[in-house]
Amino acid sequence: MASLQQSPTTLSLRSSLLPSSSTSSTSRNPFTLRIPTRPRRGFGVRMSSSVARSYAAALADVAKSNNTLDTTSADVEKLEKIFSDPQVFDFFRSPVISVENKRQVLDDICKSSQLLPHTANFLNILIDSKRVDVIREIMKEFETVYNEMTDTELAVVSSVVKLESEHLAQIAKQVQRMTGAKNVRIKTVIDPSLIAGFTIRYGGTGSKLIDMSVKKQLEEIAAQMDLGDIQLAV
Repeated sequence: MASLQQSPTTLSLRSSLLPSSSTSSTSRNPFTLRIPTRPRRGFGVRMSSSVARSYAAALADVAKSNNTLDTTSADVEKLEKIFSDPQVFDFFRSPVISVENKRQVLDDICKSSQLLPHTANFLNILIDSKRVDVIREIMKEFETVYNEMTDTELAVVSSVVKLESEHLAQIAKQVQRMTGAKNVRIKTVIDPSLIAGFTIRYGGTGSKLIDMSVKKQLEEIAAQMDLGDIQLAV
């Protein structure tokens, strides 16, 4: 698949993540990745996306070669939750805090979260490459790469209350029938604005929507009751 073709950047990062017999034990990470730290004006968003994709693809490639793709995906989910905390995110991207302090905190996170060695090494690479600022984008890109590698369709199910496992299983089967995907991955979101019922968003960019919410039904009723459409008898 074209989007997963390995560029020199991806291969270089991949070699940094994998153990090497020629690397000294005192050198924590062999950093060979070369990406501009300050993109030219006007190219910030596109460069950020490209960088995130390169890092995500490299991590997924290493995980696949180690036969730990699913476990690495679980690591990434843990990191998504950890770095969704603004205090954690700001700490690691702060230019004032030393690299050593960041590594100490990172070591604690890796141990408490029981992350795989190459996931921990990956985080250290981000710190030394000063790329922690795009870690959230990397996590999102990894999910996309993972889904492509495993022929997985992601379905985001939003509801007012937590749905039972059997209901989610039925939704997964329905999405699988509609998309023909080998696997279906369900993500749940609590959304009180729906009033009742649920919505299912799927497709490569979440472009397809199944809306079974009461909110949607009320909107349709309100549209049908639009006074502008009512003709009064004279």
